[in-house]
Amino acid sequence: MTFIDETRTSTTPAVRERGRGASARTAAAESAAGAGKAQRAERTERTERSERAERAERARIPVAVYAEDLILHAGVVQQLRQRPEVELLPDADADRAEVSLVVVDTVGESAVRLLRRLQRDTATRTGLVVGFFETGALQTMIECGVAAVLRRAEADQDRLVHLITAMANGEGVLPGDLLGRLLDHVSSLQRTVLDPRGLTLSTLTAREADMLRLVAEGFDTVEIAQKTSYSERTVKNVLHEVTTRLQLRNRAHAVGYAMRHGLI
Repeated sequence: MTFIDETRTSTTPAVRERGRGASARTAAAESAAGAGKAQRAERTERTERSERAERAERARIPVAVYAEDLILHAGVVQQLRQRPEVELLPDADADRAEVSLVVVDTVGESAVRLLRRLQRDTATRTGLVVGFFETGALQTMIECGVAAVLRRAEADQDRLVHLITAMANGEGVLPGDLLGRLLDHVSSLQRTVLDPRGLTLSTLTAREADMLRLVAEGFDTVEIAQKTSYSERTVKNVLHEVTTRLQLRNRAHAVGYAMRHGLI
């Protein structure tokens, strides 16, 4: 006859109770760990959302809108208010503007006064949204430091935002026909005003540019005088004038400056 040891084949109530308790504690610990993990994930998500919102807020371009009348002002503001790229500033905060939009029918005396006032504020770049652009207004626009022009008939929401973004990035925007007229104007200025005086738009006269090229090629004062048919004293005076006017340290600095800016 075979005897079975019941202590090996069965579990006492006390042992079973201890097992259930251990299982319950394990389940509770796992549940707590899962809850903690979920809470940490939620906190991380909230932090990331907050940081994204802050970055988006910082990326918005502060814009001030100036207009001849309330209707023009309301029309532009209504279009820009819907765009997340733009922070429309109230009049009291207009001095914070990175971009100032001037909305007018024509570039009259009142518009010119406003443009000149904004030109004195070096913290903002000025864009002009104009109904009719007269021929003489091109010179005025240049003198007043206008960085971009958009015709009111073309001033939909996307073009306005493109204009603002371009100015905030240091770029300029002009309609094609105005760009052509501007280039013609610059060419005429060079021919009729600068060339007769031996000047250029590059901030260097033709003589100064020639002498700096010779310095860049390694020629000394005597050799430059011989090649240009000027006296040594004139060569020294010309090069000294360049370094002084452009606030440069010496001839080598002047050559480096001219080459970096494409002047020679």
